[in-house]
Amino acid sequence: MGSWNSFVAIGDSFTEGLDDWLPDGSPRGWADRVAEQIGGDRPSFRYANLAVRGKLLDQIVTDQIPVAERLAPDLVAFCAGGNDLIRLACDTDRLARRFDDALARLCATGAEVFVFTGFDLGRMHPVIRRLRGRVACFNESTRAAAERHGSHVVDLWGMAPLADPRAWGPDRLHLRPDSHRRVALRVLETLGEPVTEDWRVPLPDDAPAPWRDRQLDDLRWIREFVMPFVRRRVQGRRTGDGFAAKRPDLLPLDAG
Repeated sequence: MGSWNSFVAIGDSFTEGLDDWLPDGSPRGWADRVAEQIGGDRPSFRYANLAVRGKLLDQIVTDQIPVAERLAPDLVAFCAGGNDLIRLACDTDRLARRFDDALARLCATGAEVFVFTGFDLGRMHPVIRRLRGRVACFNESTRAAAERHGSHVVDLWGMAPLADPRAWGPDRLHLRPDSHRRVALRVLETLGEPVTEDWRVPLPDDAPAPWRDRQLDDLRWIREFVMPFVRRRVQGRRTGDGFAAKRPDLLPLDAG
């Protein structure tokens, strides 16, 4: 078990917590769940979540890493690069070098740092599945960087329940609440923290949807999510425009 008194989470929508919504409409997500587990019985514990949806690696490095360096936490979660990988063009080698440099900065603070592999997209829609090779390549670079700098790796690729399309929200890019719960368990397990649940429990058996229903769902997804995403990119707009970090300072859990 760790003895961390402060935790900062850095990243994009995955770390911000989309689509794990609280009753007030704000995102919770795996990072909040991890903070609640680690700091629930530690009055001195402080938590900040600097993640903002839609951010690219370079934006995270520019906007979030200097804040994390200033806050000087005991524990840092660093997940970045996912939004770079889904762009039409992505040089994974260059992305990996920039990720390595960013990770070196975070580890130089003296914090204990953990990073993530990408998800296995093999069972997703063909539009998403085409990214699988990029993700696998970047995963290997992430593991190598983590080994160089002495950080933990949370293996999302190996989480079989998250390879099930039912683990994903309506836009097929963000995890459902139960999936965030499973990621939190995986993080805690990686950090050596005790857990009372098993993220490996398979999703319940489900009768296959009729072919027509699947086709209609694909068309709805393209209409409601893919086309608006493409339009925003063409117009030069980003998902995170106008959004700020939900917990920009290290504060007690009940002060969020």
